[in-house]
Amino acid sequence: RYFLYLVTLLSTISHVNKNSKSDLMVTRFLSLLQSWSFNNDGSKTYQKLQLKNVLNLPEVKLVDDSPSSRPHNSKCTYWDCFNIYRCGRTGHDRIAIYVYPLKKYVDSKGVPIVEVMSKEYYMILQSIIESKYYTANPQEACLFVPSIDTLNQERIQANLTSRALESLKYWRDGENHLFFNMISGTAPDFSTVLEINTGDAIIAAAGFNTHTYRVGFDISIPIFSPIASLAEITFINNLRPWFVISSQINIDSYFLDELQDMQLHNSGLLIVDACQVHNYSKRCEYGSHQQFLYPQILQKGTFCLVFRGERMSQLVLLEALAANCIPVVVMDEVVMPFGNVIDWKRAAVFIMEDYLNTLLDVLKKISEERIEIMRKQVKFLYDKYFSSLKRIVETTFDIVQDRVYPNWGRTYDDWNLRPDELIKSPLFLPITAPRSQGFTAAILTYDRVESLFILIEKLSKVPSLSKVVVIWNNQKKSPPPMPSFPQISKPIKVIRTKANKLSNRFFPYEEIETEAILTIDDDIVMLTADELEFGYEVWREFPDRIVGFPSRTHVWDNVTLSWKYESEWTNEISMVLTGAAFHHKYWSYLYTTTMPADVRDWVDEHMNCEDIAMNFLVANVTNKPPIKVAPRKKFKCPQCVNNEMLSADMGHMVERSQCVDRFTKAFGRMPLKSVEFRADPVLYKDAFPEKLKRFNDIGSL
Repeated sequence: RYFLYLVTLLSTISHVNKNSKSDLMVTRFLSLLQSWSFNNDGSKTYQKLQLKNVLNLPEVKLVDDSPSSRPHNSKCTYWDCFNIYRCGRTGHDRIAIYVYPLKKYVDSKGVPIVEVMSKEYYMILQSIIESKYYTANPQEACLFVPSIDTLNQERIQANLTSRALESLKYWRDGENHLFFNMISGTAPDFSTVLEINTGDAIIAAAGFNTHTYRVGFDISIPIFSPIASLAEITFINNLRPWFVISSQINIDSYFLDELQDMQLHNSGLLIVDACQVHNYSKRCEYGSHQQFLYPQILQKGTFCLVFRGERMSQLVLLEALAANCIPVVVMDEVVMPFGNVIDWKRAAVFIMEDYLNTLLDVLKKISEERIEIMRKQVKFLYDKYFSSLKRIVETTFDIVQDRVYPNWGRTYDDWNLRPDELIKSPLFLPITAPRSQGFTAAILTYDRVESLFILIEKLSKVPSLSKVVVIWNNQKKSPPPMPSFPQISKPIKVIRTKANKLSNRFFPYEEIETEAILTIDDDIVMLTADELEFGYEVWREFPDRIVGFPSRTHVWDNVTLSWKYESEWTNEISMVLTGAAFHHKYWSYLYTTTMPADVRDWVDEHMNCEDIAMNFLVANVTNKPPIKVAPRKKFKCPQCVNNEMLSADMGHMVERSQCVDRFTKAFGRMPLKSVEFRADPVLYKDAFPEKLKRFNDIGSL
């Protein structure tokens, strides 16, 4: 009774203030109250949807003047078109998906939206109902899937479909609804997005381009090939006599002319097309008309071409993946299936349409070792995400699940790394590094003895310090005698290097026995014991990252067309400088043994950028950003005169920008990942008794 009174009162307020700013708040509150009332209705039971009698469905007649749904909202984002508050009503951290009951929608003349539901859409609905995400209760649903078959736009009546959608009980302008579509648009324009009035609904479709795909909202899926399974292989090391195969039917004449020109000088290129109309399972070679079984012929090729056709989506992509033939995608502005989570550069080659003439030059530069790795990745991706409609549906909803519950979401590694890659390094095990070991402080120094001793005394106050290793980088002068060093309770070891190189700080010295290393410059004396201890605790949670204090970022310079090192104070970071940072000793080993030689030599020659090189190395392996801890941003040595500091050189910043650009070329890509994130201790800024806080002296800017 009180609930109904409150709803009536708020409705009156909303009517009176129709043009006021409070209208939106009242509407949202009403929606929330109504959803609470639905959830509290425990009297109704819900039956699991049965996919039976699909040829004899209950008929729903839509009158000619019935309202249509709102047009497709091309500006939708996850933040303004998806109602997160509809999720989480099941008592567990998992989305719930409701499928509307099967009905046959017809117009006033009895003409249906679609004659018969396709086998593929039936399998999609079946996969949803059998999945862990399905719910028969619409009141607890986070996502709604209409039972109207929208896979092929050419089979449906767009106007009638729009009226049917508006009649759906939970439509709400498409909010939290999802459509599957594999063939969009009609002749002659062939739109790359489903042309029906979908309102604010999510589109899971094949054939998006970068203009119609709503990043972070839509989901790009492949067009399913029912015969792809005929090309599936068990082992990847079969004989492949053809270097490149072009098997796509009716490719553009520009592409065909280029391929035929290349074929004149390269016998490893096979070009085939349909032998006769309506026989997709055979291909005939251009010129000789030799016949091949399709898609089995793809098993004989190392690379398989995927061209743009009338539509962006092409069956040959899935067929090539099934045959373990590395796709060569010649499509500008294409959005690859599940491209928001899958790193396709690990499994495919991309060539711009205007540069098709460079095809063979590009492919011949790929080593045999790289080809083998790519074929392993192709098989992994196909088996895990594309081998059946059920896999495609599950992956689609896994992506939505990760958006709604990002704290439990999959990482880049989870989506892209094969099982044999996941066990290479102990860094990727989902465990927290033990606190008992503590960390080793590795101090790189030249001759600033006074500053060095101050730093050692400060480090000795950090509870988790295990040992201090002083890396003496001055060959012209001996280090101070051990009795002159500060007398602390932790061991101190001095290592004299053979050459003055910045890379010496990352050498895997035998004296370093702990997993965690704090690399710190001898002039970084401003950090408190609490800051360093907190930094170590954060590293324990993320032992595969660089965790530290000074942070920087990289930007692209549109004027010089090169990467630039940026030291301005911004919220975005992509590097943590190793002048004060924790890292796993595994990275010191990799820096010494696997770092590209020209990178390491450049660092040692110019006495600069070893910290940038280490950030490149770690990001290249993990594909993860570093972590900055604590708010401090100033790291100038108070005791040092300006000309003592390496970074005081006017050419320092210019050189570091050159480093970023040079290292990008050496690694073959830009591995640095930008992030807006900083780890601070809980309660450190709150007005709380200090004895209840673990980290009190956390510093400031």
